[in-house]
Amino acid sequence: MEPFVTLRAVAVPVDIANCDTDQIIPARFLRRLPSDGGYDRFLFHDLRFDADGAVRPDFVLNRPEFRGGRIIVADVNWGCGSSRENAVYALLANGIRCVVAPSFGDIHYNNCIRHGVLPVRLPRATCDAMRAALHAAPGGEVTVDLPAQQVVAPDGATHRFEIDAFDKKRLLEGLDDVGLTLGHEAAILAFEARQAREHDWI
Repeated sequence: MEPFVTLRAVAVPVDIANCDTDQIIPARFLRRLPSDGGYDRFLFHDLRFDADGAVRPDFVLNRPEFRGGRIIVADVNWGCGSSRENAVYALLANGIRCVVAPSFGDIHYNNCIRHGVLPVRLPRATCDAMRAALHAAPGGEVTVDLPAQQVVAPDGATHRFEIDAFDKKRLLEGLDDVGLTLGHEAAILAFEARQAREHDWI
């Protein structure tokens, strides 16, 4: 996966408390693989499009000022609900690499880390103020600096966030589960060679 170091980008305010993974990507799309395409359209599908597939112009991601945004500033309990990795695939298909929220569903938080989306926890008052600023001045940018563990809001205020050291390493080095395993390739090969010598009867 692509490493995450520092990102400065347009931020999108999503004012949905308890935004569950079924809102992020409706269940009927879960059988599609990312390689099948279409995941860019699945993100918030039932909020972005009406029953006929027409764009809902009032939904935040459809507004011209927020198109191309790569950071979401969310409300409490982002990504709660079922444990679908597809929700992260839909974020990535839209270029979103970071979600800033007061709290996350635990499984979704871990899925974000595993696939290269940085989940940042900041106090609710901070997230509320950031979303208000983004609504007041659409197209505002936010900077997320993972090495420094800080977010710079549109008004220039700096907010520090905490992240597990191992999760930080994974993101900085772009290590998905396969990459982590390959980091032990030499030890794995040595073990296999030893097994072949000591148990040649198998």
